This record gives sequence, structure tokens and C-alpha cells, in this order.
Amino acid sequence: TTNHTFFLREKEHFDYFSGTVLPDLKRNAKGGTVRIWSAGCSTGEEPYTLAMVIKDYLKEGGLNYRILATDISKKALSKAVLGVYPDESVSNIPLMWKMNYFTKTAEGLYKVSDEIKSAVLFRRLNLMDEFPFKRKFHTIFCRNVMIYFRSDTRARLLKKIYDVLEDGGYLFIGKSESILKNETGFKHVLPSVYRKD
Repeated sequence: TTNHTFFLREKEHFDYFSGTVLPDLKRNAKGGTVRIWSAGCSTGEEPYTLAMVIKDYLKEGGLNYRILATDISKKALSKAVLGVYPDESVSNIPLMWKMNYFTKTAEGLYKVSDEIKSAVLFRRLNLMDEFPFKRKFHTIFCRNVMIYFRSDTRARLLKKIYDVLEDGGYLFIGKSESILKNETGFKHVLPSVYRKD
């Protein structure tokens, strides 16, 4: 894991997630639970951002969802579960989010609300291990993780991710990453956004 992260990192991903992916998932959910995985979640900013985007989008509800957030680093996961961040981590987020989803501590730090925390389940997982999932995901964020892997390792990981993604599901990767056309069955949707046909 790498700990260079903050809320709303690569904002256009969250805009696309809110504007295109969520309406699509809501349309096709048919009363079921939408499953989202933040792979390589580091200290938790990404999955908490996803929870805030979803809360904002739903407002009155109408969609059951679960966010799983995994990382190999126990230290990063401990910070994520704690959910307390310095000012610079939250500097990109809308003021309404700061007001609705955070409490400012006496030390000037920002603590994620219990409402947002309860939407995210944190677990330790090495992406090289066999995935323990019994059900597939509708959306997977695996951003700025694969840049640290050799091409053969990356290809293996992408195959595993492809297999645990629902048909029509979305994969978001980092802006500095890309997937070769012949590497998987993913269809390129936008820069660093892919879909399983």
C-alpha cells in the first residue's frame, strides 16, 4: 500500500461514479444490494469518499449498498477504522460534506461520522492471495495499486478482478495506469474507467 492519499482524489472518477454508475446500478439493482470494493484502500479516504458520494446521491434512500475496503497494511487499516484526518486530507471536499459527514476535534482534526463509518467494512487482504469472496461486486476501485506490480503479476490480478466483477460492472484504476486491450475482457469506457461486458 502507499499512503499518499486524500479525499476526492482523482475527482472525475467520483463524478462519473455519481453521474453514470450509480444511476445505472440503481436502475438494475431490483431491490438487491449493490456491492462495491475499494481494493488497496490505504488509510480509508477512498471508501469513505464513496460512502459520501452515495449518501449524497441517494438522499431519500432507494438503494441498499455495501462497501468493502481492503488493504495489506494493518497500520493503514487501523488509521482507516479510526477515521480521523488532518485538514489537508479534507481540503478538496465540499463544505457541505465537512458539515454533514465530519466532526472537528479539539486538535483541529476531522473525524468521519458514524453514519459514514457504518457504510464501510474494512478487512485485511493481500491482493496476491486467493480472493475469499462468495458474491461478485458491481463496482471495484483498484486505483494506484497496479503501478507497483510487474506486468505478469498485474495481468493475474486483473483476471482475478474480472472474475469477481458482475457482468456490466465497473472497474476504476489510477490515472497513471492502463489496461492493454488483449489483457482482459474489459471494455474501455473513459480514461482509467473500464466495464465488464
